[in-house]
This record gives sequence, structure tokens and C-alpha cells, in this order.
Amino acid sequence: MTDTSPIVIVTGAAGNVGRALLTTLAGRGDRIIAVDRQASAMDDILKPFGGTDRHLVLADLDLFDPAACEAAVRAGLARYGRIDGVAHTVGGFASAGATEGGPELWEQMYRLNVLTTLNMFRAALAPMQAAGRGSLVAIGAGAAIKAPAGLSAYAAAKSAVHRLVESFADEMKAVGVRVNAILPSIIDTPQNRAAMPDADHKAWVQPREIASAIAFLLAEDASGVTGAFIPVSGRV
Repeated sequence: MTDTSPIVIVTGAAGNVGRALLTTLAGRGDRIIAVDRQASAMDDILKPFGGTDRHLVLADLDLFDPAACEAAVRAGLARYGRIDGVAHTVGGFASAGATEGGPELWEQMYRLNVLTTLNMFRAALAPMQAAGRGSLVAIGAGAAIKAPAGLSAYAAAKSAVHRLVESFADEMKAVGVRVNAILPSIIDTPQNRAAMPDADHKAWVQPREIASAIAFLLAEDASGVTGAFIPVSGRV
């Protein structure tokens, strides 16, 4: 019997959100093309769900390089014959106000958040357009809707991600490719707890909550949703 379960690329698969997303997607039966620098971490997460017999692990790809993103898509097509979705969880955060942080910081925020999204999405679009279907999901930010003090570079970069999602969604809706974004608030991660030890961690959004929202946007249940920005803000 032919396996018709979805084929999804997850970037940043060994990160906090990526790990939760691998568990969520593999747990419902999706086949994953997991992309990150930490191959062993991805192997461990996927082992209970069929491991590399069912899923594909790709390590040490430079997502700043369009050719590397294209290589990831080609590897997925060679293994499975199609790509149904991309969940791009790679990004970066920096706290710096309007008079803080030099050009290097602004360039870093652009490269981590905007350039990697652009490269990964563009790489996946050709096979999706040919198939007449597909779902691309980015990580935006609530801070890019109304930027608070101290987050100028980060908010500007995430705002560019939002505009990318809007433009791609409008361009691709006629061919059946959906493009959406999740807008998290502060995510409850070990790194954020260490940086903000006195905060109310119970109010923060959990990685599994973000993963659930991404999983919805990737699924056929969201076939009518494109160009959407879905807040996942916990209890902040």
C-alpha cells in the first residue's frame, strides 16, 4: 500500500520549538525531513517514530546559502518524491534599543530571520507549484506587530518576515500553495529562563503550543488558510 502521509521539512529541528514540532508531526504520522546542525539530537527524537527508516535527517547545511536549501529539497524529493510542507523554525533574537547595536547586529538579525526564511521557502516553491499544493509556515513575532522598546533590530527583521509571508501568500494562492506565520510571545526555554530568571515563566508560551499551531497550518484542515498571522502568546 502506498504511504500517503505528509512529507514535511522542519528546519531548526534540534532547537526547542523544532524538537516539539518533530514529536508532534512524527507522532501524527507525518514523514519528516529534519534539518539542523545536530544530527544525533534529531536521530534521538525521531527514533521512537521509525527513525531514519521513515524520516530523513540532514545536518550541517548552511541555510544562508540558497544552494544548501535547494540541496535539502532535492534530497527530500529523491527520498519521498514530493514535499508537502515546510516549517521554518530557524531564527535569532537580540535585545538592543534604537541607539544600541551596530550594523553587525542588524545584519545578523536580517540574515538569521529573513534570509534563511527566504532561501528555504524559495527552494521549496518549485516542486510545490508543480504539484499545485503545499504549505509554508514561518516564525514571525508579536513584537513585529507593535515593536516594544529595546527590540529595534529584532522587530524590524521579523517585520520583514511578515511582509515576505504576505507577499508569497498572495503570489502563490492561485497555484494552491499556502503561506502563513506563527507569532509567538516569549517562549519558555532554558535559555530564556536563564536570561530572565525573575519573570513569571508560567505566563510564557510552551514550545509544544507553538508546535501544535504550526502542525495545524501544515495540515489539510487548514486548506483555506493563507496569508495568516496566528498569535501564540501563552498568558502574557
